[in-house]
Amino acid sequence: MANFPKDFIWGAASASYQIEGGVREGGRGTSIWDTFSHTPGKIRDGDTGDLAADSFHRWREDVQLARGMGLSAYRFSVAWPRIAPQGDTNWNQAGLDYYLELIDALLEADIQPWVTLYHWDLPQALQDKGGWQNEDTVRRFADYAARVGEALQGRVTRWFTFNEPQCFINVGCGTGEHAPGVCWSDGELELCWNNFRRAHNLAFDLLHKLDPSSQVGLASTGLVYYPVSDRPEDIEAARQLTFSLPQGVRTFSHALALDEMDKLDFVGLNHYHGIPARMGPQGPEPVPFPVGGPSTAIGWPITPEALGWGARFLYQRYQKPLYISENGLSCRDQVFLDGQVHDPQRIDFLTRYLRALDRAIAGGTDVRGYFHWSLTDNFEWAEGYSQRFGLAYVDYATGRRIPKDSAAWYREVIRANGASL
Repeated sequence: MANFPKDFIWGAASASYQIEGGVREGGRGTSIWDTFSHTPGKIRDGDTGDLAADSFHRWREDVQLARGMGLSAYRFSVAWPRIAPQGDTNWNQAGLDYYLELIDALLEADIQPWVTLYHWDLPQALQDKGGWQNEDTVRRFADYAARVGEALQGRVTRWFTFNEPQCFINVGCGTGEHAPGVCWSDGELELCWNNFRRAHNLAFDLLHKLDPSSQVGLASTGLVYYPVSDRPEDIEAARQLTFSLPQGVRTFSHALALDEMDKLDFVGLNHYHGIPARMGPQGPEPVPFPVGGPSTAIGWPITPEALGWGARFLYQRYQKPLYISENGLSCRDQVFLDGQVHDPQRIDFLTRYLRALDRAIAGGTDVRGYFHWSLTDNFEWAEGYSQRFGLAYVDYATGRRIPKDSAAWYREVIRANGASL
């Protein structure tokens, strides 16, 4: 018997730069990902997000895909440079209108919009002034959050301020693997981290002031360790490793801890895989994966237990409602001779992960929703178009969407509220 609450949110997710395209249309300005993806050698195969899944033009099809799957919610992000092309308060009404049309269509389809304000596409004009090192970026983000909140008032009440700050700070500005592709010092990264927290807190207050019924959180990530057994000592080892803070800000992307984030109505957890752990003779220790163990197309290990334990650990520590804001896998999807896309690996993966989440809910963890990553195939950051995470296949040459077998499977899961798992 499934333990998902009767009002459980079943959704799918996306991000503006990964799906929209239309980078020079509708008054949109340049983002750091535009600049980065056009820098030779940064993206696999020289791909860019110029077209992506072309959702800027095909968003109506995407709404119909979501409706056909029976989604109760769709998490998507607003592109900051589409609203503020230069990162200032010279607002682009055409950009706001684009999202208003999308949201109205979602509401008409009885799909609740969950809006992410920042999914990594900082206006390049702000990066040129120091990006997240510059405290002016904090003020500009607050202005942007207020303008979007005002424009969407009465339509949107569920907000993620930021997506994975650990990644856009440490991988974008620490290792340089993502945009803006810089390698700043630990002190500079600490400044970015402090500015991000201030920006989140300001946006939290502004959105609540505009609409007291709003719920505001952020989508976090980090390494989840899960116990290799039910022994209390192994559980404690996994918990300690999950929340351990490494030395130096540069490696903070490995920590799931949100101890300094006091302004949160809920916590979003982006989760794909974890690491087994046990209590060894010298204390908590990771356990090596078995040789030849299962992995996804992108090479990430398949560890369903980690989703359940990650949710447990987060809820026990912070006592905030939880939403799985991203979970899914990349497969070697293709169109078969019958014209369909058969993805049994995805169905098996999701069944295992959702069963683990169900067990966590049965144990008292307050999980209120799940967003599959992603609704459609898309531009997968530094991996370009080499990875396919979607419930719908995208033929990038034509823009055609083909629902995969997993889309029909997910529709049944939603209809049964998880009882079919």
